[in-house]
Amino acid sequence: MAEHYSHLGVYSDWVAATPSTDRLSPPAFDEVRRVVRQVFAVPAAASRRDAEHPLEVRVDDRWTAGGIDGEEISYSVGFGPRTSAWLLKPAGVDRPLPAVLALHGHDAFKFYGKEKIADGPQPPVPVVAALRSAMYGGLAFANELARRGFVVLVPDVFGWGSRRFPLAEMPPLLQRLAAATTDITPPDRVPGTVPADIAEYNSAAWHHESVIEKYCSLLGTTLAAVVAREDRIALDYLLDRPDTTDRAGSIGLSGGGCRSALLRATSERVTASVVVGMMTTYAALLDHNVVDHTWMLMPAGFARFADWPDLAASAAPAPLLVQYNRHDPLFTLAGAEAAHERISSWYAASADPAAYTGQFFDGLHKFDSPMQALAFDWLSRHLQ
Repeated sequence: MAEHYSHLGVYSDWVAATPSTDRLSPPAFDEVRRVVRQVFAVPAAASRRDAEHPLEVRVDDRWTAGGIDGEEISYSVGFGPRTSAWLLKPAGVDRPLPAVLALHGHDAFKFYGKEKIADGPQPPVPVVAALRSAMYGGLAFANELARRGFVVLVPDVFGWGSRRFPLAEMPPLLQRLAAATTDITPPDRVPGTVPADIAEYNSAAWHHESVIEKYCSLLGTTLAAVVAREDRIALDYLLDRPDTTDRAGSIGLSGGGCRSALLRATSERVTASVVVGMMTTYAALLDHNVVDHTWMLMPAGFARFADWPDLAASAAPAPLLVQYNRHDPLFTLAGAEAAHERISSWYAASADPAAYTGQFFDGLHKFDSPMQALAFDWLSRHLQ
C-alpha cells in the first residue's frame, strides 16, 4: 500500500510515481557541479555578462562602538533599490584580517535584514531584540565575530530590508491577504508584540515570495539563484577590500544557512562555510515542513538531479560545518540525520574526509551562544 501523506491526501500516490532523490546514491561530484551551474545561472543583460561586482559603491556612515569600527556601505547590484550593508571589524586594527560574510535569515520577517544579526550605529529596535532573544541567545552574532578578529560584512539581500519590495507596490490581492492574515501567517518566531505595520508587511511578503518565484521562472531563473548572485557580489566587495586577506567564510542560521550553502556551491572564493539550522533531505520535508519553507530551499529543477545535502557538499573537500538542532520544528530529526550521513559520504570520498563537521544540539530552531562559540572557533581554525 502506498504511504499516505496528509498534505497530499488523495494524491499521496503521486510521491511513489515520481523519482525521489532520497532513493538515489549521491551523484558524482562533476554531475552535481554541472547541475549547480545550470540551475543557479542568472541571466544578465548582454552588456553585463560577467558582471558580479557591486556598482556605484559608497560609504554612507562610519562609527566606533563596543570595540568595533563600523561602516555603512551601499551599492547597486544592477537592478532595484540599492543594497545597504554593514562592515564590522575590530576597532583600531589596520592589518588585513580574514573575511566573513554574515548572512541574515528568512524568519518570515522581511521588514528587516542585516539588523537581525548585527548592531549598527544605533541600538536594535525592540522587535529585533525580541527576535535575537528567541533565535540568537540575545546576541548580534556578526559583531561577536568581528571582535574575534574578522572583517565581517552583513548585507541585505533581495527581498529584505533595504532590498524589500514596498507594500504599496505589491498586487492589491496580496495587500488584502496581508491585512487578513497578519495574525496567522506562519511561522511567527518573534515573541511579544510586533508593531502592526511590520506585522502587516511581513505577512504580505510571505505571500509575495511565491509571486516572485513565478517572476523568476518567467525570467529564466530562481529566487535561490538571484539571492546567491547578490551574496557573490557582496563577497566580491568584501574580498577586494585592502583590509581583508584572501581567506573568507560564510555563516548564517535558517535562511542565512540556506544562503551560506548556496554561496559555497556557486563560488570558488569561499574558504570555509557554516550552515546552521538549514539541513535536511528533500524527502524528509514531505508531509512535514514544505509549507513553512522558503523557495530558496527548493529551486526549480534541482531536485530532479540531486538532494539538498548534495548541494551543501558539492564543494568538498572545502571545509564545511553544519549545525543541527534535534528538536527543530522546521526539520525532522530523521531528515537531519539522513542529511548528515549523506554529506559524510560525500566527504569520505573526497581528498579530506575530516573537512566536514556535523554538530547536533538539543533544542529548537536557534543559533545560540554555545553554538556560536563552537562555530566561531571552527572558522578561526580554518580562516586564520
